[in-house]
Amino acid sequence: MRFDSALGLEARRGPLATIAKIVLYGGMVIVFTGPLVGLLVSAFGETLDPTGFSIVPDGFTLENFFRAGEMGVYGYLLNSFVVVGFGLLLQMLVSVFAAYSLARKKFRGMSIVLLIMLATMMLPEEVIIIPLSVVLADVPPFHLDLIGSYAGMILPVGAWGFSILVMTEFMKEVPVELEEAAHIDGAGELRTFFTIILPLCRPALGVIGVFGFTMIWDQYLLPLIVATESSQWTLPIALRSLRSDEDSGIGVLLAASLLALLPSIIAFLLFQRQFMRGLTSGAIKG
Repeated sequence: MRFDSALGLEARRGPLATIAKIVLYGGMVIVFTGPLVGLLVSAFGETLDPTGFSIVPDGFTLENFFRAGEMGVYGYLLNSFVVVGFGLLLQMLVSVFAAYSLARKKFRGMSIVLLIMLATMMLPEEVIIIPLSVVLADVPPFHLDLIGSYAGMILPVGAWGFSILVMTEFMKEVPVELEEAAHIDGAGELRTFFTIILPLCRPALGVIGVFGFTMIWDQYLLPLIVATESSQWTLPIALRSLRSDEDSGIGVLLAASLLALLPSIIAFLLFQRQFMRGLTSGAIKG
């Protein structure tokens, strides 16, 4: 299978074109993978120069990770996993049920609901963080104080307009005839939803899973205003603290940065596999 280059290099032939392709593609590989390789090498390196960033290995050691553990980095990593795990689960549940309502149910004010969701996506996080902190300190109508709790970090990310809109547009493409056939066979609405609609929406679930994981994992301001003790910090906040801590050293910071990067890569690979399976096994054949 051939892919035409946007620069038209695939149409070029000869030694000069080959050299140009090698230089161009090599430069792209260096630009995109160089920082990642440098981070990996430096995190496991024995000697670290805070003024330089090398991709050439200089010994191998796990000392940086041991020191990171002594400074509580693994506790912060666990906090991040707790917030992401429950937050992503809640977000995907809210997204699929809200999307089903918007895609299949007709009610007054639907356009207003969609407009509100679009408006929430356009607002910067810095604009809503102060009103959000006030709400979390006294959640109506129960008057609960979620500041200093995991719930205060999880509930605000439970609904995301992007995920709801993606699922809504995807569910609209599912033929209504499939649901009608299921109803004729005696299936209820919930059974139809879980056995017909959701399996066909696996590609969309992969998309919102990847973006949702990244969005929650990278949260900085929300945990910052909710956490009242350092033991409640997530890894992004810990990275900022390690950067300003002269006693931690550059090695601990790079080890913690690598630990913060790996889950996103692993999550992407896992959801990508699910996405491909959904395209091949759950696609609608007309």
